[in-house]
Amino acid sequence: MKISVEISMYPLDENFGEHILNFIKKIKSHPNISSKTNSMSTQIFGEYEDVMTLLQKEMKPVFEDKIKTVMVMKFINADLDYNFE
Repeated sequence: MKISVEISMYPLDENFGEHILNFIKKIKSHPNISSKTNSMSTQIFGEYEDVMTLLQKEMKPVFEDKIKTVMVMKFINADLDYNFE
């Protein structure tokens, strides 16, 4: 089953951009997942098991860091990896 997830990340730190870019870089390193990033969020697309494994692996270090971070996610049970252009 394919899913799509939209992630918005809010590190509560004055260097928030650095934390966000590091998280996005880690997401993009997973070969079985496709992703798109814009100024408001990152969307990831793939098989349910692959996406959930990625989220579990990459969110844990963020939450273990001393920087408090809010993550807001929306999930849909569909592959929305297409362009409207």
